[in-house]
Amino acid sequence: MDFVDSDRANSPWAPSAPWVPPVQPGVAAPAQPAAREPAGGPRAISAKIVVAGGFGVGKTTLVGSVSEIAPLTTEAVLTDASTAVDDLAATPDKSTTTVAMDFGRVSLDAELILYLFGTPGQHRFWFMWDDLVRGAIGAVVLVDTRRLADCFAAVDFFEDRGLPYLVGVNCFDGVLSHSVEDVREALAIDSAIPIVPCDARERESTKNTLIALVQHAMRRSVTARA
Repeated sequence: MDFVDSDRANSPWAPSAPWVPPVQPGVAAPAQPAAREPAGGPRAISAKIVVAGGFGVGKTTLVGSVSEIAPLTTEAVLTDASTAVDDLAATPDKSTTTVAMDFGRVSLDAELILYLFGTPGQHRFWFMWDDLVRGAIGAVVLVDTRRLADCFAAVDFFEDRGLPYLVGVNCFDGVLSHSVEDVREALAIDSAIPIVPCDARERESTKNTLIALVQHAMRRSVTARA
């Protein structure tokens, strides 16, 4: 994936300038070291990506499949107390759920590192979403076409905040049950919003989904400045 210097300079997530210590009255300013390129080439850019969606759609699996570090998860065991509110009909083998966030990191190339933040899916944890998305360049809304209505809240959330997002259609059992256009029509989203079939279990599939999101966010940024 190629990023030209002009894109990096104008990017809203370009690296910030180095910190310079304040000068005290009557004290000579300390000499600053000459600027130099970091060993191995230009300094990498980092960006924050949010992975959202309904309960049990594969958010934790997606973060874990692509993260190059051991992912941080906040999984809690599902108990009888949640039976009335957590629908396990489509995921009967699910025994745990995210109660705060998932966190992972992936390098798309030598110059771009993504930090991934997975949101909890249940309604009772939505109060954390505003904090989790702060500073993000975009979001992946992961959907299960067997329970498409579960992602409506996530789509509305990012639409309302103007945050670039794409829809990742998680292909459970490796099968795309509905066409991309059928999913777009059901979600009633604009044709400019990418919809990407993916398998949250497969690293390459997940990585390609993240690349598609970064490209979409960059296009939105360029268009907004035009």
